[in-house]
Parts: sequence; structure tokens; C-alpha cells
Amino acid sequence: MENAAAPAARRQVIQAYGRRRFRVSGRVFQGSILVSPGHAEPWPVTDAEGITAASLDPVPAEAIDILLVGCGASFRPPPRGLAEALKARGMALEWMDTGAACRTFNVLMAEDRRCAAALIAVD
Repeated sequence: MENAAAPAARRQVIQAYGRRRFRVSGRVFQGSILVSPGHAEPWPVTDAEGITAASLDPVPAEAIDILLVGCGASFRPPPRGLAEALKARGMALEWMDTGAACRTFNVLMAEDRRCAAALIAVD
């Protein structure tokens, strides 16, 4: 799916997702990804069951207030205790399907908010 946002010079923009890949600020990533304001990288998690506090360790907690998690094509409840574990690191968890997380990330970037996204790739 295409997102209307254009890449910004100093922050990442999710331009497209689907077919198990993402286009972020002109770069294509195959599979799941982690995206922060200035960086995007592959993430080895392939489904919602694999999302744990440990799998989110690469997220730069000191620079992030909100962590958006795109749990796949459809909503599934977050694992028990995940929100509390992230809160202890200083981040609020916003859990939603991957499409909603992509759109929300772009809105928060446009507002210059301190957020990151952990996104499960979808078909």
C-alpha cells in the first residue's frame, strides 16, 4: 500500500508497505523493520508471537517516547507484560495492525514527535 507522505530531509517516512516489504525514505526493506526518526533497519521478528521486550531491545529508548508496534495484517492483543516492560524503559506502547502503525508513524513524524515503530511485514 502506498502512503502519500514524501521523505523529509531529517526524518524517516514510510512510503509503502505490503508484499512482505517496506519502502522507507526511498530505501526498500524486505521483511519486518524497526524505524526511528533518523534510521530504519531490518528486524528479524516475523509474527506477533515473536514480539517480546527482548526483541525490542534495539529501539533507542533514550530518544523515544512512543513505540508503535504493527503486529501484522490484523489486530491481535499484545503479549502480557509488554507495555509495563516498555514503560520501565520510558516508552509508551501503542499496539495496532501494521497498516495503522505505518500511517500513525508518518503523522507523528510530521508532528516532530519522538517515536519509533516496530513493524511486522504483511502480504
